[in-house]
Amino acid sequence: MARRKRKLTPTDKQARKQKYTTIFIRGKQTRVPRPPLVGGLPVDEFIRRNADPTWLHQNELWELMPPEEDT
Repeated sequence: MARRKRKLTPTDKQARKQKYTTIFIRGKQTRVPRPPLVGGLPVDEFIRRNADPTWLHQNELWELMPPEEDT
């Protein structure tokens, strides 16, 4: 005989809710992983706000570097 699936505890349900989000694809509900957040911001936005030009250059994120001002 096959084993019965156990029901999820409220803690397990809350963990799953935080890990996945439900979206509709072709009229059907689908669970997809949530995008990672840093301090409540998406990773790209966090880097854009907090990285200095040296770090951006070292990690080859030149498109995020502020434009140079000619003096």
